[in-house]
Amino acid sequence: MTAYPHRFAVAPMMDWTTRECRFFHRQLSARALLYTEMVVADAVIHGDREKLIGFDVAEHPVALQLGGSEPQKLAAAARIGAEFGYDEINLNCGCPSDRVQSGTFGACLMREPQRVADCVAAMKAVVDVPVTVKCRIGVDDQDPEAALDLFADTVLDAGADALWVHARKAWLQGLSPKENRDIPPLDHDRVRRLKARLPHVFVGLNGGLKTLDEASAALDGVDGVMLGRAAYHEPALLGSVDRLFHGAAEDADPMAVMEAMIRHAERETARGLPLNRITRHMLGLFHGRPGARRFRQILTVDGAKRGAGPEVMRAAMAAVSEAAAIAA
Repeated sequence: MTAYPHRFAVAPMMDWTTRECRFFHRQLSARALLYTEMVVADAVIHGDREKLIGFDVAEHPVALQLGGSEPQKLAAAARIGAEFGYDEINLNCGCPSDRVQSGTFGACLMREPQRVADCVAAMKAVVDVPVTVKCRIGVDDQDPEAALDLFADTVLDAGADALWVHARKAWLQGLSPKENRDIPPLDHDRVRRLKARLPHVFVGLNGGLKTLDEASAALDGVDGVMLGRAAYHEPALLGSVDRLFHGAAEDADPMAVMEAMIRHAERETARGLPLNRITRHMLGLFHGRPGARRFRQILTVDGAKRGAGPEVMRAAMAAVSEAAAIAA
């Protein structure tokens, strides 16, 4: 196995894993690898880079996920990402959206392993941080046994430092992106067979993991696990990641996380950031605890009002404290 160190990661998710979301997740886990949303290479090269890929130093370790299929453009975007300070550059070969297909990148690249290899080699040539690939087990009518082995071998020969595999096929014809997250059957064993065949390569598993117990069990036979929607909708579970996966003494304290996020909101709203850009990611912090519903309600309703500030977060926090006192 390589020295790639990340046993637990939060998956890249469009519109969700923004810099505000990642800062919040980092308060819950010091060790989880965090990913940006996918950013198209052309946008990194030509767009507002600070807006697109800027991040807070507190987010480390953090990886930039790129979308694209042209080696030189991806190399240029990877170099920019490395100069920004990202700890890893990841190439998206798993997203099944129509927009991604029209740009000849994402999951459709599973059909073109040599093109992906050329992209990986071009990025590796210009950055010193790990270059990794996130893929599916196959697309459409591909045989996952042959397709995933060929894809993995080809991109690893080009220098990819790790593979994160979403253990479902992507059906590019006939299923929507949302359906592609649920309908194709999970095949975790296919990912384990890949790892068994490649004992010295980091292979991480993504797809269908809903709890940390499931994630911990899934580590049997692979090197790392990646949670997506579960980590987003129930971020409280991230508070146990460092203890369960990295040997920390205790879980993160949600109240301490709230205090940190209030200080963060004070800084960011003073610079003009709307409060709900921060609080929309925090709704599940007290999932399963007394006062969780009221907490969500305050952040959702009052946090969206014009001029809302950190006092909304304090009110939500007070509601949880009051509910906990009553329950006790």
